[in-house]
Amino acid sequence: MYDPTGNAVDRRFEHVQFLEAEPPHHLRDIVHRFIALRTCQPLLENYRFHALPDACVYVVLDQNKPDIAGVTRLKASSEEIDLGRDFHFANIRFLPGVWQDQVGFGSIDQPYVGDLPLLHLNKALSGLGFSDQQAKLSEFVDDLLAQSKVSGNQITERIFTQLQDIHSVADMAEIAGLSTRQFQRVLKRTTGFAPHDFLKIIRLQQSLLGEPSLSYADQSHFIHSFRRATGYTPGQYARKFDV
Repeated sequence: MYDPTGNAVDRRFEHVQFLEAEPPHHLRDIVHRFIALRTCQPLLENYRFHALPDACVYVVLDQNKPDIAGVTRLKASSEEIDLGRDFHFANIRFLPGVWQDQVGFGSIDQPYVGDLPLLHLNKALSGLGFSDQQAKLSEFVDDLLAQSKVSGNQITERIFTQLQDIHSVADMAEIAGLSTRQFQRVLKRTTGFAPHDFLKIIRLQQSLLGEPSLSYADQSHFIHSFRRATGYTPGQYARKFDV
């Protein structure tokens, strides 16, 4: 199954805590992980969060600023975001293709103005430990399911369960049981990505799990693709970040 790493933690910072937890069993075809990212004490310099391309939709909740929240989706490239010296975020990482509502409301530096009850959820999480927050986050996802704002995606599920057999867009289309043209339309509509970009993300994520040989024809191709996606060579990335 698809198991994105999502982000990398800069090795220079000792007081940044990153926590992940699996959702309840009934949500595991919808949510990949519940996440907390926070400082344990104010940092001496600004922290730049290195987000990796993973094709997932995120709900992001700023626990230090109750009016800041949003629903975001990363592009098919990495992104570095300045989080400052003192931060606390609670996130939901949804699996690719499950989000049915419009994506792109809110950001990490502007108040949320969309229709989802994100600000209410943000306040409900305030002061709770990570384990207690997970129950509130699960209730929120249950409500999204009841409103059909999220739902399982059989196309991406088939792809993720047969990743070892995928070497091209044509392979993905065959596994999905669609013509290449149909598959292109469906994948773009449900994930926001063209098949070629979607495949690049899958290959990058496999490489981060220590499986570059499953994804790339040779080492030079892997190094070139990794640097184009992240801005670093694999060696530079390993020295700078923990994944």
